[in-house]
Amino acid sequence: MRTFDEINNKIKNGEAVVLTAIEVKNLIEKESIDKVFEKVDVVTTATFGPMCSSGAFLNFGHANPPIRMEKTFINNVESYSGIAAVDTYIGVTQESKVNNNYGGAHVIYDLICGKEVEIIASGKGTDCYPRKYIKRKLKLSDLNEAYLFNPRNVYQNYNAAINTSNKKLHTYMGILFENSENINFCTSGEISPLLNDPTYQTIGIGTSIFLAGATGMIVHEGTQFNSDIKRDENKLPVAPAATLAVIGDLKDMDKEYIKPAILKGYGISMFIGIGIPIPVLNKDILKSLAIRNKDIYTNILDYSKENKPTIKRVNYDQLRSGKVEINGKIIKTSSISSLYKSEKICIKLKEKILNKEFYLTKPIRKFNNTKVKEMKK
Repeated sequence: MRTFDEINNKIKNGEAVVLTAIEVKNLIEKESIDKVFEKVDVVTTATFGPMCSSGAFLNFGHANPPIRMEKTFINNVESYSGIAAVDTYIGVTQESKVNNNYGGAHVIYDLICGKEVEIIASGKGTDCYPRKYIKRKLKLSDLNEAYLFNPRNVYQNYNAAINTSNKKLHTYMGILFENSENINFCTSGEISPLLNDPTYQTIGIGTSIFLAGATGMIVHEGTQFNSDIKRDENKLPVAPAATLAVIGDLKDMDKEYIKPAILKGYGISMFIGIGIPIPVLNKDILKSLAIRNKDIYTNILDYSKENKPTIKRVNYDQLRSGKVEINGKIIKTSSISSLYKSEKICIKLKEKILNKEFYLTKPIRKFNNTKVKEMKK
């Protein structure tokens, strides 16, 4: 058994052994769990993919005379300002009122890149906020606070998608061609954080994470968090389960690990890189870290049907092979997340820990055991 404090002391003293998820899996294939446990203190996991349920809180500071912003547009993208005088929340999927190939994700990215953005805001005017209109150009450095706050990221074991109809579909899973011509999936698989800690022994509220280059934090169960779900012999959920609500300072982020995306025919999204260190506290955790793509199964759902029925259950070795056979037909598969970027984040987080720039935090609370509810008809 190890503790968070013991591992953090080893990091502080330059004694911690940190491996990426791929490195520890390869080591476990060569050596016993007992031997690997003696050697390894921390394993880094990561994912880089489109995460639509994301956005940023921004505070502009007061003007003179002051205004209470009620309608706010940033580069012609509307943000939500019903929270305070000069606070606003811009969601990544919100589209520009003049250009549907530009949205909230692009505004956030432009700010991170140091570009100026144009703020146009209006309000009805009050005794304490008499101003009714303001137009300004600002950079990220001009803002008081700017932080990413994402209600639902890092889905645990999301479904793959297919389209059996005779009409092409444009979805958040990318383009699904007619007549079952392709299958899209979205995960980093065996290096994805919540697949390596499937029962949340080390990941919880208060966990420090790598968020788009910044040190962020898990602040709550993500929306649609569904831990009350059937699991297989590896303790992995058989369908989409946990999600994470995360926060991090926009001013510390690196444009390499966050990118706006245009999903043709669907809208705007944002690729976000998230890395989570898993402390090897005991051998059970290490056994979970041994999971490989061949052990992780997901469902291929038919997105052309209203209830999205399951067409086939497959593992990630099959999906990553580039083809899956369904009813005698060989169907091309592709991932809309980036394994290359995910592996790069694992390495980057490993370096941060070894350089004493990142320490582990013990969760202040475990996740609640909850089940997703659907809207009543």
